Amino acid sequence: MSDLQIIHDSHREVYRRPFGAVCCGTEIQLKLASLTDDPIDQVWLLLQVEGGPVNKLPMQQEKQAGGYSVYLAETRVTEEPGLLWYCFEIHAAGQLYYYGNNSNRFGGVGVLSRTLPPFYQITVYDEKAVTPVWYKKAVMYQIFVDRFCNGSDDGKVLNPKKNSFIYGNWADKPVYLKDPETGGILRWDFFGGNLQGVISKLPYLKELGVDVLYLNPIFEAPSNHKYDTGDYKKIDAMFGDIALFGTLCAKAREMGISVILDGVFSHTGSDSIYFNRYGNYPGIGAYQSQSSPYYGWYRFCGNPDSYECWWGINTLPNVEEMNPSYIDFVITGEESVIKYWMKQGAKGWRLDVADELPDAFITLVRQAMKETDPESVLIGEVWEDASNKISYGKRRSYLQGSGLDSVMNYPFRSILLDFFLYKHDAAFTETALASLYENYPPYSFYSSMNLIGSHDVPRVLTLLGEAPDESAMTQRRKEQYVLPDSQRNLAVARLKLAVLIQMTFPGVPCVYYGDEAGVEGYRDPLNRSTYPWGAEDKDLLAWYRLLIATRKRHDALSVGSWQPVFSRGDVLGYLRRIVNQQDVFGNTADNGTFLILINRSQDKRHGIRIDLPGLKVYGMRNLLADAQHIPILDQAVEISLEPLEGALYRME
Repeated sequence: MSDLQIIHDSHREVYRRPFGAVCCGTEIQLKLASLTDDPIDQVWLLLQVEGGPVNKLPMQQEKQAGGYSVYLAETRVTEEPGLLWYCFEIHAAGQLYYYGNNSNRFGGVGVLSRTLPPFYQITVYDEKAVTPVWYKKAVMYQIFVDRFCNGSDDGKVLNPKKNSFIYGNWADKPVYLKDPETGGILRWDFFGGNLQGVISKLPYLKELGVDVLYLNPIFEAPSNHKYDTGDYKKIDAMFGDIALFGTLCAKAREMGISVILDGVFSHTGSDSIYFNRYGNYPGIGAYQSQSSPYYGWYRFCGNPDSYECWWGINTLPNVEEMNPSYIDFVITGEESVIKYWMKQGAKGWRLDVADELPDAFITLVRQAMKETDPESVLIGEVWEDASNKISYGKRRSYLQGSGLDSVMNYPFRSILLDFFLYKHDAAFTETALASLYENYPPYSFYSSMNLIGSHDVPRVLTLLGEAPDESAMTQRRKEQYVLPDSQRNLAVARLKLAVLIQMTFPGVPCVYYGDEAGVEGYRDPLNRSTYPWGAEDKDLLAWYRLLIATRKRHDALSVGSWQPVFSRGDVLGYLRRIVNQQDVFGNTADNGTFLILINRSQDKRHGIRIDLPGLKVYGMRNLLADAQHIPILDQAVEISLEPLEGALYRME
């Protein structure tokens, strides 16, 4: 390789302006710098609109001083939403070089190579795309209804299903009763949580600081998880009825809490009014006859017993989402599923397995929702970077303006876990977070559902406590496993730091029920244990309350700008700011500048110096400790962080 020293850093506006995703038709500047005096003959910008040819634009030498050269290209992005890709071609001393994205494809500083590298990404979105202001400032709470609270006066389980297993003690560990040969569920197990239980705990949720309740599916279905929908128009009788749902929404609204429902529209249950494989519903289902009004909803392969299923599970037959009858029933009809439940009080929807729903289907859902309530919110289950996600060979357009308002931010969760479990250092963590900041349009970045736990992953305490790998454990051993005290203490300390980041990072933090109370557990079904009413980890719960309250008191922690300021080894630091009383969207907000610092080390005290050029601040106070005033001299501050310490400083 040549001695050429070339740099382009897409995370810095000096190299790419404006930073990050841009709306259609925006003028952009891209710069490449040569840090040596090696002669360069020509520099080209290679630019490609997704799916189109690569265009070569000559770059102009902007300035040269002391061996430092800068090459500039200016262009206007496409008028249509989509992805734009670029890298650089350099001709020097008769040789051809390329400069492009790094191997992680995280943006930021790239690499010089002799072969064509990965391209940098620019997300182009519709300028009319917005998400509700109220949602960007919200804190969400996810509830798996059967495991949250039984609100019945007598404590009995409502309307137990035939052939079901009912636990005798709320504190029992959940287990699956499976057929040893097929692995299928022999009997579904229930604890008896219901909507009345959610209503009874609204004061608890209000005190915690919750603004949005995300309920796992509540419609009629045979299972405890309800992802095998039996009837989209009925509340499962074990949870309550439509009147009780209306009461929940009304009482929640009185407390400033909105309700988001889980929409499972890529498949139904085989035991449903629509498929009716077992004849448990009146009328003729698709399984029973081709004359069924629902037959066209499904994908049969020659005979009733051969049909396409979700991940091969025969109790979850896939649907043909773009079937006109299905679209009318779920989305566009006057009494469609989407509209019906919003009229009953729902403020939005979370779309299960959004990857398996066509973009056109998602667009129609969005349109129906916004027509019913412009302030409603549409969230998608996406496990990867949603800006460039490819599913079934197709690039998805979730975040380009006509699709989702928000996605479940599983990358955020993975980045945090990898940091605290020493898989990556602070520098890698900063770059990974900055990649999401760069790729997501601002409206979706600040609306991302920033989760640490969910019903589909092991409990965060179990992971942060470095529990044994469950793949080598028997089911019985997993059920019995509890973190030893030393590992539990480490897990709680790490979780506190992770929650500090969660509550001070752009996006909508989501708390999975019981995480705030210290619940442990491996993956499904053990991650769906009951909420431990009366046996909560009081210290951890107090920490959640403190951080949520702090977030809600200061607009900068939700809708302020995000600026990394320190990332070295064990220590991660960033600023959240609002200046001139305007947030990043131009809305009126309280001024404020906050510095967040995290030391993940278990045994090392770190003293660090942070330069703060351009900030007109003279001191700061830690809102999580004694609030002692720390002076800022010569636009820099020196701070000492104890092992496993986090700090939230307000600048003064």
